[in-house]
Amino acid sequence: MNKNSLGLPIGTTLDRFIKKKQDEFEFATGELSQLLRDIALAGKIINREVNKSGLLDITGAYGSKNVQGEDQQKLDVIANIRFIRALRNGGQVCAVVSEEDEEIVHLNPHCRYIVAIDPLDGSSNIDVNVSIGTIFSIYRRTSPIGGPVTEKDILQPGTEQVAAGYILYGSSTMLVYTTGHGVNGFTLEPSLGEFVLSHTNMTCPEDGEIYSINEGSFHQFDKSIQNYTNWCKDQGMTARYIGSLVADYHRNMLKGGVYLYPNTKKAREGKLRLLYECNALAFIAEQAGGMATDGTKRILEIAPTTFHQRTPFYIGSKNMVEKVVEFVAEKAEA
Repeated sequence: MNKNSLGLPIGTTLDRFIKKKQDEFEFATGELSQLLRDIALAGKIINREVNKSGLLDITGAYGSKNVQGEDQQKLDVIANIRFIRALRNGGQVCAVVSEEDEEIVHLNPHCRYIVAIDPLDGSSNIDVNVSIGTIFSIYRRTSPIGGPVTEKDILQPGTEQVAAGYILYGSSTMLVYTTGHGVNGFTLEPSLGEFVLSHTNMTCPEDGEIYSINEGSFHQFDKSIQNYTNWCKDQGMTARYIGSLVADYHRNMLKGGVYLYPNTKKAREGKLRLLYECNALAFIAEQAGGMATDGTKRILEIAPTTFHQRTPFYIGSKNMVEKVVEFVAEKAEA
């Protein structure tokens, strides 16, 4: 046997990749690198909980509602606890804004980073073994280090993100993130417990054949989105909708497609949250060559006014999102 075939390399681990890329930051001190590692660690723990959820009686409703008025699943609560604990113990974060908490979660005032997070997106799919995910954004605080975190520190537009990413718990578990220097994906190697670089410099095709929208709410959409959906059908496009934002976005980024979550008659402001869902994915999309908009404005340029602000959301392949914007503009001009 050729000895070159023995002991083949496993690839680049997340820790090693982060360390190598740390030099991309002019004022790097290692804090952001450690923060990304803390998020990855919490992701590994959530992966374990998700994989065993059917055996440990941690599926189903928790019995209370979150600040959004949505029924919390047990794993929603568990994921929130795990991520906040990891960020507190890591010692790099001064505050967290989470989908599951109404107010700011204050951690270490002597730190410079703020994390906005949806600990477990698509949690209603847990009981039926469908892919779910975590979405996170990282910002630098604007107030002096050591003092209290203010609303101004939290309510920053997406253009101020220093990093963003998501973890997809599916047939394999993946962590995808950007620090503004391209997008890279890492797949969890379960026997080693390590995220290994598997998708280098991820890019989104400019065009695609997939549109993703909950057509069960068709009659709740504005006429412009109804027209766009019918146009997609006329073009012979493929409809794919999982109901987990991370999973739907991940597929469309790899294969080319557009994801739509418009405002409806019941939710005039939209449903998805700007700070900890849309901004993160919009940052990733633009770094991958895609586009994200609320129909009239670039998502990353929207100035948030509340922690749990909602927005219409259209994201994916650049040409496809631009087509959505055309239909929205036609409705506005009519």
